[in-house]
Amino acid sequence: MTSLSTRERLLNLIAGNSFRLGSFTLSSGLKSDYYIDCRTTTLHAEGSELTGHVFFNLFREQNWHPQAVGGLTMGADPIVTAVTVISSQAGQPVHGFLVRKAEKAHGMGQRVEGFQQKGAKVVIVDDVCTTGGSTIQAIAAAREFGFNIAGVACLVEREEAGGRAAVEQAAAPARFIPIFTSSDIKAAHLKLKKN
Repeated sequence: MTSLSTRERLLNLIAGNSFRLGSFTLSSGLKSDYYIDCRTTTLHAEGSELTGHVFFNLFREQNWHPQAVGGLTMGADPIVTAVTVISSQAGQPVHGFLVRKAEKAHGMGQRVEGFQQKGAKVVIVDDVCTTGGSTIQAIAAAREFGFNIAGVACLVEREEAGGRAAVEQAAAPARFIPIFTSSDIKAAHLKLKKN
């Protein structure tokens, strides 16, 4: 029996820890018969490590070579942290930044926190993409700050509500790549239940 790849282990963890069937109202306001709470995986000790490896590997496969990774708080927060740690351990540091939902009303009044080098090449990340709203907000804020977007990635793309097309349009000319789709998660969930 062959051992599972990092990607397969992450898929199984999401399918086992983060996928729920039932009746849910999503942050977009849409109704769904399933929910994927990626934070139960990205904030899990093993899940965080796997997430960092999978995203960092994607960046290398795509030749994005970002100086930093970031996204809208809070879905992106654990992904950003995981990537920064894994990239540092690999000797190829990718720094992190977080985008607030609105500018801070006190202190320096910043919307972008953390890495702040204008003109830097960055990747925007998110945990779940349904309508793409939070990813699109992060793309707009990053560009407004002065970052150059090399790519956009999410952990799970829900394959509904036109989210993928909306993010692809907002990200252009950068590519948008989902690590997994909701179909991948559902299939892995059913497989785990059978075993």
